[in-house]
Amino acid sequence: MKENILFTKKEENNYRIALEGVSFKTTVWGSNTSMSVFHLEKGSVIPIHKHPHEQTGYLVSGAMKFILDGETYEAGAGDSWNISGNIEHGVEVLEDTVVIEVFSPVREDYLP
Repeated sequence: MKENILFTKKEENNYRIALEGVSFKTTVWGSNTSMSVFHLEKGSVIPIHKHPHEQTGYLVSGAMKFILDGETYEAGAGDSWNISGNIEHGVEVLEDTVVIEVFSPVREDYLP
């Protein structure tokens, strides 16, 4: 394997609990970005928070309501977003949902 390549195969275990109804695992990371898969249960809430990481996401299945810097956005399967670092944001989960998100710089607190 080359020094700058990390390749991972699909694995159904090793999810971590972030909050009640929210589990995730970081599937791959490099020197500048990390990618995580999130499983969110209907009715769960990610409270308003902010962090220095830019966050780019894709909603694979389900539905969520985002609160981004005071504005509300509903998202469904196939929708995408980019949230700059230090922007206040939170989520209300409307249906069981699967999300893929990329963070830059690497979310070291999310690494296995």
